[in-house]
Amino acid sequence: MTLDPDAIADCVLATFDQLPDKRKPRSQTNGAREWVPLAGIVLADKDGKLSCISLGTGMKCLPSSKLPLAKGNALHDWHAEVLAIRAFNRFLLDELLFILTPPHPESTILRPRREEERTPTSPQAFTIREDVQLHMYCSEAPCGDASMELTMSLQEDATPWTTPVSTVTSTSDTDTDAARDTTLIALRGRSHFSHLGLVRCKPSRPDAPPTLSKSCTDKLTLTQATSLLSALPSLLISPRNVYLRTLTLPASQHIPSAVARAFAPSGRMRTAVEKAGIWSGGYAWHSFAVHSTRREFRWSRRMVPSGVKATASNLSAVWTAAWQETLIGGVLQGRKQFDARGASAICRRSVWKVALQIAGIAGMPAVVEALGRGTYKMVKDGEMLEARRRVKRDVRRQALQGWVKNTGDDEFAFEDDRSG
Repeated sequence: MTLDPDAIADCVLATFDQLPDKRKPRSQTNGAREWVPLAGIVLADKDGKLSCISLGTGMKCLPSSKLPLAKGNALHDWHAEVLAIRAFNRFLLDELLFILTPPHPESTILRPRREEERTPTSPQAFTIREDVQLHMYCSEAPCGDASMELTMSLQEDATPWTTPVSTVTSTSDTDTDAARDTTLIALRGRSHFSHLGLVRCKPSRPDAPPTLSKSCTDKLTLTQATSLLSALPSLLISPRNVYLRTLTLPASQHIPSAVARAFAPSGRMRTAVEKAGIWSGGYAWHSFAVHSTRREFRWSRRMVPSGVKATASNLSAVWTAAWQETLIGGVLQGRKQFDARGASAICRRSVWKVALQIAGIAGMPAVVEALGRGTYKMVKDGEMLEARRRVKRDVRRQALQGWVKNTGDDEFAFEDDRSG
């Protein structure tokens, strides 16, 4: 099924237009106009009918120094692409709750897996239906390697930053066959922009506090191996059918050589794709095609009128058909940044709670045990997630060298809400 990129873009743009004004950028009293990136996940059914099932706006992330304060309640990264994917995961969990609640309606998106489909390495009880396709629209080229040429074309001074390339010593992923110190290159934003095909960390501005949040390019690249599922939902839903078919970008943001370098098997991912044949658990390499659209998001930086100052919006909108939120600083608008009462529906703690609830309702004792371990880190390090960790480890070693784990917010316990 070949879908029109304009139709995919229109689906996300029309959904955003329906949001209340309080979730959108604003014109400021000094005459400046805010702008913000937008991203959305679009579902195509067997008849080709499109529906936007999640979207997000935003362009900021949490400094590394603040991670220990998050305690699972504050988001680490609220770039639009990351929010759209996290909201998609929460959408799937909400859909599971829907079909598991009497009178147990049938879902057009998810179905229970038959007994013969489930194996020791692929035990998930649910799957996305085979006649469903997933697509993504982004109003900006994803930050990182896929947008380096665009980023530098906007600079008055295209001289690379002169700060030295930072190195980070990591002990990998706590896996026994990878527990060795490795010196990794962690490029920040557009620093050393002449180095292409490398992992980059947010943010792009040299004067912003440093983070180890990887660029949206790098995160989207990884989903071609791990699927769109995050770790905890992957205990409930098989990753087999949860891969993007296409990524749609405005023509003004689509540099074919850049996206091929960043995403395609012919680019930096070539050696990682060669490993895909040994993966288990429903994981495989699924390349997405990148297409151009003639559509432009009305709140993009390019749509700010000439002579009007463009300023980045600090608001982030998160939407699914079941709920929507406005975030500032990775928490609900109006709440202090690390107050547990400001926890988003897509933060680590919220997703953990609903995943455990679903496992209990569905009668999945092994998953309940896996999700019931003492800390978030213990859950992520559990045996049932080993197949997923293997995929990530292979991709990072083979193609995404320089990917340093973003640690500091994984030791919180399930009921530990002392972050107010």
